[in-house]
Amino acid sequence: MSGTPNDPEHPPPAVAEGDYTEGGVPNFDYVRDRIENRFATSLGATELAESTPEGRSLDEQLAERERAGKERLEQIRRSMREK
Repeated sequence: MSGTPNDPEHPPPAVAEGDYTEGGVPNFDYVRDRIENRFATSLGATELAESTPEGRSLDEQLAERERAGKERLEQIRRSMREK
């Protein structure tokens, strides 16, 4: 039978020495490395998304909306001072 757990052609995946205790619990260094890798991956994905035309367009739209909001707020403040 191919693909069974005892099949020498398909050994189980190797677990790095020291990543888990004998009880199967991951150690602190292993967990920290996994978290740091996920964080680095998310930063990289964000940088890639911002470098696409769609990402830049969205950033420009948000900046324009913020600028328009500040301008409108200033208009409202000026009109309140005039009354």
